[in-house]
Formats: sequence, C-alpha cells, structure tokens
Amino acid sequence: MIGLMRERVVAACDGASKGNPGPAGWAWVVADESETPARWEAGPLGRATNNVAELTALERLLAATDPAVPLEIRMDSQYAMKAVTTWLPGWKRNGWKTSAGKPVANQDLVVRIDELLEGRTVEFRYVPAHQVDGDPLNDFADRAASQAASGQEPAGSALGSPEPPPAPDAPPAKTPRRRSPAVRKSGGGSRTIKAKFPGRCLCGRSYAAGEQIAKNDQGWGHPECRTAAAG
Repeated sequence: MIGLMRERVVAACDGASKGNPGPAGWAWVVADESETPARWEAGPLGRATNNVAELTALERLLAATDPAVPLEIRMDSQYAMKAVTTWLPGWKRNGWKTSAGKPVANQDLVVRIDELLEGRTVEFRYVPAHQVDGDPLNDFADRAASQAASGQEPAGSALGSPEPPPAPDAPPAKTPRRRSPAVRKSGGGSRTIKAKFPGRCLCGRSYAAGEQIAKNDQGWGHPECRTAAAG
C-alpha cells in the first residue's frame, strides 16, 4: 500500500495489448508534489484485450493507493473511464447485465474496481493519448504498459527498474508523424462519421444514431475500440 501523507494524490494508469487480443500489460504511476513520476509499477497479462489491460491498470492503481487520500486519476481509455463512472450504476441495477440483457464484459474486474472505489474520493480525468507535449504521467504509464506488454516482465520503482523507454511503435519526441491523434490509423483508417442508424460495436456495446463511429477491421464501432489495437 502506498501511503503518501498529502491532501491529494495525482496518478495515471494505462494498459496495452499488442494485437487486441495479444500480449498485454498494465501500468500505473503516482506523482510527487511537482507532478513528476515518483512511484510506479507495471506487469504482464499474457494474452488479453486492451480493455482488460486498461481495467487491470485501474484496479492495480486503486489497490496500491491509500483510500483515505483523495485521488486524481488520468487515463486515456474512454472505455475504462466510462465503465466505472457512467455505465456501472446501470449494470448493477440490471444485475450485471447490459441494456441489451447481455452479461457485462470483464465483470470480475469491474466489480473489483467498484469495491475499491467504495467510500473513496476519486476524480477521473480523461487525457488524449500519444500527443507531443501531452500529459507526462499518462505518457509514462503508456510507455510502462507497452514495455510490459512487449516484454512480459514486471517492472517498477520498487524493483529498481529504469524509466520505461518510448514504445517501439511510437514516434520520436517532437515529431509525431505517425501517431498524432489526427492521423493515427488502425484497421480501416482514422476517419470518424456520425452513425445514421443504431448499431453494435465489436466490443459488445451498442452505439446510437448520431454518435461518432469509426471503421475498424470488423466493421463500424466506437473510435476508442478502433484505436485500441494500436495501444
């Protein structure tokens, strides 16, 4: 348990899957008072999806921080954030079923996160991924998760590990030619459109008419699911 005697702790977490599903890893990082990475941990998951990696990273961060201290969590996963802030109350009311009556995906992780959030003050902050001069904590967690996914080895400050290197598929600093948010591509490309009709994404969640969707390898769905494979 990390106990930092402060009024507020700022942290970030991230997951990665090389193939979605494929070799996966998770990571979290806790900052010091100047929001510089101070303590971190990363670990392998074997073969898993990006969503499982993202949820695992959040679960491990919550388990490793003092529940008595308010916590700000920076994430680039809209799925993981919405799962615990938007969809979870409805899932619980429906007996852990989606609005379509199907079992909630990754229910064990969501239930565990719900338990860890009980009685805590936690603020979730979405930060876009893979941006030059983006959030440094999220970038650190992203690199650590990518390293854990690729190498399938644990790492962290408690193990004396060096700072994680840039992801092999990330652009050099200051030259985001391939993975800036505007041009990042996976599967069918980077273009998003408004759905003319309701539908269902490959992740199992539905989308409404008028919602932004993007082309992926298996059809149309949520933009974050399209980009997950590149994470």
